[in-house]
Amino acid sequence: MILYLGIIAIQVACVVHLVKTGRNPLWLTALIFLPMVGAIAYFIVEILPGLQGNRHVRTVRAKASAALDPERELRAAREAVELTDTVANRVRLGDACADLGRWSEAEAAYREALAKAPDDARTQGKLARTIFEQGHAGEALALLDGLEPPAGQSERDRHGLLRARMLEHLGRNEEALALYADVATRLPGEEARCRYAALLLAEGWENKARKVLEEVEARAKRLDRQQRAAEAGMYRWAAETLTRLRAKAG
Repeated sequence: MILYLGIIAIQVACVVHLVKTGRNPLWLTALIFLPMVGAIAYFIVEILPGLQGNRHVRTVRAKASAALDPERELRAAREAVELTDTVANRVRLGDACADLGRWSEAEAAYREALAKAPDDARTQGKLARTIFEQGHAGEALALLDGLEPPAGQSERDRHGLLRARMLEHLGRNEEALALYADVATRLPGEEARCRYAALLLAEGWENKARKVLEEVEARAKRLDRQQRAAEAGMYRWAAETLTRLRAKAG
């Protein structure tokens, strides 16, 4: 009973804050129909501005906001372009579209940015990804391979992962495997390892794939629930595939 009353009190406090401060009315739906989850998300996103400097709070805030209002950043990016049509704002618009999987719109935004700054290699890399995601791997690979290698190792590795995906799509699996194996040793997260394992399986290398997935499993155990939730589908695939391979091996 006390817990229930506490939830109601928090919910009412959030609604009062919402009305007084004029926050996005979409929050009201979340607070009414998802009282506990909605209140927690509202508190993190709207009532903790003083913790903006904390990286973990910023991450949680962004995820909660995106879940409740996925097009928020897209609207903000469009408004920024309408206010000031700069290269940075066009790239921001492209990024917002890409985050939503709206690849053709992202491509258009990046091309408009490149019309103003044609030598921007980072934006060209982003353009290559949008072209690839629309199914034009050959064109995307030609664009990516024509760029100067990024200065930073992290950016080079992200390009390497993207290039490996393109090579795999084009059936150049041997090259793709070598790239996956390389970037997986440095890139944060497990996307490269999982893609590497999947391609190994497709090539019939089950033992090698199992070893890679065992690395994913071991690393996942060191993550908390929130960190794993960010890529839940990938970790679920890795766990299910590893279970199947172990059962098959006897």
